[in-house]
Amino acid sequence: MPADSTPILPDMLQPGLRLVFCGTAPSRRSASEAAYYAHPGNAFWRALHEVGITPRRFAPTEFPDLLTLGVGLTDLAKHHSGNDNELPRDAFDIEAFETRIRQHAPGAVAFTSKNAARAWLRHPVDYGWQEERIGDTRLFVLPSPSGQARAAWRIEPWQMLSDWLHAD
Repeated sequence: MPADSTPILPDMLQPGLRLVFCGTAPSRRSASEAAYYAHPGNAFWRALHEVGITPRRFAPTEFPDLLTLGVGLTDLAKHHSGNDNELPRDAFDIEAFETRIRQHAPGAVAFTSKNAARAWLRHPVDYGWQEERIGDTRLFVLPSPSGQARAAWRIEPWQMLSDWLHAD
């Protein structure tokens, strides 16, 4: 862990959240702009609006406003930024992630890539609901919204997650 233990992006977590999105690490652009999913090529904010999780397309700097919708944000790597292949081996603090999720107990965690999900689950995954849970928190895997993962992009799992979120 770097000498400065301040997270690159703050967790957006609180008790009572229905859903928390979890990425691997902030991109260099997100780190420099101090905003989640800040690169213009990232489909995260567009997808949230398109599937009905947000009532409008939020700007990345509006990420704290997700809490008012019962949605939170975190990353596995809180002290490193960059592409997954640029991160040091010890970038992901899996124990701290699990502790944060158990403490806040959201209804579900949606990993925003297979890489993020595999880091915690430690086995190959497919999109959608997973058998494992963190306490009572369900786990869901989404296609990465990163522009670098465009070849694997599909909106359908995002819509399935939104349908679950609005089912009550």
